[in-house]
Amino acid sequence: MSPYETVNSPALLKTVEEARTYKDHYALTKQFENLAEEMRARANEQRKLLDHYQEKSYLYGRLAQDQQSHTWALMQRYEHAAKASLGKAALHRQIATRLEQEGYGVPSQQAAGGSDPQQNHNRSN
Repeated sequence: MSPYETVNSPALLKTVEEARTYKDHYALTKQFENLAEEMRARANEQRKLLDHYQEKSYLYGRLAQDQQSHTWALMQRYEHAAKASLGKAALHRQIATRLEQEGYGVPSQQAAGGSDPQQNHNRSN
């Protein structure tokens, strides 16, 4: 899979679907931010390479224009992937904040090993 396709990779989409708590969404935020940073770095590499091809096109002969077009297209894809990833990071940050304010992600008494007195009363009857 190419690096710019990782934003919509099946593994990442599955992780998004399984996110339930604010901690899960904060983790996704961090993951998308890291991915965006990586995509920006790759776009910058392509930008430098494009500058090189434009300045030294005489070194590449007929291939110069093809190299420039290909490099420009890659740079655009990486930049688009970075923007998409930052958008998803912002969305998951909003979800995490809302869930944290509403108290989701905090284990309930039952999940933490406690018991509900009402359920114990019903069992003994």
